[in-house]
Parts: sequence; C-alpha cells; structure tokens
Amino acid sequence: MTTITLDSPSTGLNDTAVPTKRVLLLKPRGFCAGVVRAIDIVQIALETFGAPIYVRKEIVHNSYVVTDLAKKGAIFVNELDEVPEGARVIYSAHGVSPAVRERARERKLKVIDATCPLVTKVHLEAIKFSKQGYSLVLVGHRDHEEVEGTQGEAPSVTQVVSTVEEVEALVVPDPNKVAYLTQTTLSLDEAGIMINALKKKFPNIAGPAAQDICYATENRQVAVKNVAHGADLVLVVGSKNSSNSNRLVEVSKNLDTNSYLIDSADAIRPEWLEGVNTVAVTAGASAPEVLVQHVVDYLQDMGYGAVDEVEVMPENVRFGLPPEIVQAIASAPPAQQ
Repeated sequence: MTTITLDSPSTGLNDTAVPTKRVLLLKPRGFCAGVVRAIDIVQIALETFGAPIYVRKEIVHNSYVVTDLAKKGAIFVNELDEVPEGARVIYSAHGVSPAVRERARERKLKVIDATCPLVTKVHLEAIKFSKQGYSLVLVGHRDHEEVEGTQGEAPSVTQVVSTVEEVEALVVPDPNKVAYLTQTTLSLDEAGIMINALKKKFPNIAGPAAQDICYATENRQVAVKNVAHGADLVLVVGSKNSSNSNRLVEVSKNLDTNSYLIDSADAIRPEWLEGVNTVAVTAGASAPEVLVQHVVDYLQDMGYGAVDEVEVMPENVRFGLPPEIVQAIASAPPAQQ
C-alpha cells in the first residue's frame, strides 16, 4: 500500500500511471478520540470491576463494537430502570440529560460517564445560554440520543430544528434573545445552511464561540470532499444509526459521486462495482479499522489491486479518561505475577 498526502483541499489526485482498478483509502477515517475513550472506558471497567457492567444505550453507534463488548460482559439497556439498583452503569458517548442523572441517583447506581468531551461542551453551552435568559435553538435530528441529552439541559426554552422550513416557523418570546447550538455530527454544509437561515430570521442570534461540529466529523467530511471527484464510488463503513457515517454518504452524493453506507464487506453488492475503476473507502467515527480492512480485502479479491492511502490531514487528538476510571485503576490491586 502506498500513501498519498494531499497538501491542501484543492489538491487533486494524479490519475496517471496507475492500475485500472484501485482503492483510495481515506485518512483520517474510523475511530475518533471520543469513541476510543468510550470503548476504553467499558473495557477497563470490565477488567477492573468484572462483569456484568451495564451500559445505557449503545456505547457508540456501531453494531460490531456493541456485539464485541457484549461478548466480554457488557449489558446494554435502553433505560436505567433495567439496571439493578446499586449496580454500575456507564453512560454512552452521546451524553444524557439531567433527568437521567437524577434517575441514576434515585436508584443509587454507580455511574461512569463516557460522554464525549465535545458533547459535554455543547451541554455546558446550553446551560450557559439558558441561565442568561436566551431561547435556545438546537440544530439536529430529534431522534438522536445526543440531541435528546442536550435538549434535556434546558427543555423549557429549547426547540429542535432539522430543516430550513422549521427555522422559518420558529416562534420565540424575544427574537433579540436567541442562541443556537448544533449536534456535533451534522454535515458541515447542512449546518451552514441552517445557521444562515437562523441568522436571517434572528439577526442578533448568539452562538457558540467555536463550532459545535466535532473535529472528527469535519475531518472525515473534508477527506471525502477532497477525494470524491477522483472516485467512481465511495464506500462508507458504519452502522445505519451512526449520524456522522450517514453524513459522509450525503457529502459524497452531493458531489455527484455514488456512495453507500455498509456495516461490513458482506453488505457490498457486486453490481455496485460494475464499470467502477476507482473505489474510495472511508469509515465513520465509530467504525473499527478491522471492518475497513475487510472491505479492502474484499475489493482486492474483486480485482482492485492497488491500494493508495490518501491522507488529507493529520489527526492526533486524544481525550483523558474520566475520574471514576482513573481512580478505579489507581486503587486496583497489583496484577499477580
């Protein structure tokens, strides 16, 4: 496998002197820092405290990851009432509302919080704006766990919008006292359109000091934008309920490059490859690298002999573990020799 580095968003791929069929393996791809942290938290909890460890909702939106952790002793539940009183429970990377935290206290649960720090940032912004008397507009998808958790910080003053039409229909007590926040896994283009619509409707609208869309979501979308023009097909490895994975498919299709979301190589249909010389492969932020490699192996078996890793930008973000895990590690007895 060779590596191609794109120095800027405008740099194209050199299509000369390459085999007829090839794979462009995008970088960055796959796990982000928040996902790595969340998975590590569950694994360390299992190793330190032993099974079972309960997890509210899917720790990250990927069926392979959830199945793997379940085999190791994690028990995934939809609500805290399914967790035995006094047991240990982990909140998923998508965050929870204050109502969920209160229910955990009522049931005397031992909580380990795996909420992504970038999601926590949005929660803190919601709290800040609501305390300052703003009406909040949350741009995102209503049925997504992250949006449910963020809205729960100030439910009486928060409205969720997903379309420009919903923005235009908004009614607030004071049009000069409005602030917006966004889900962290939106399409950059989608968020931009929505924010512009909000600014048009509410010229004095306030917003976060820095965008809420996370670095990994942005980087993976930028990588697709840089490579889609040089590919006949884009395959995105990720689960159907992964918001950021779905956005990668949308980004590709918006650039008129055919794209499919696949859970694994088993989902690839041979007819997708008919007349296709160049396949770009990427993965959503919750998809493990092992699944990406299975896709590459499948494509090579199908005659795509050359694999070029295309690095659009470096990505070296890391997040620390929560204090509950750090303290557990520190107090754990030394491993037997």
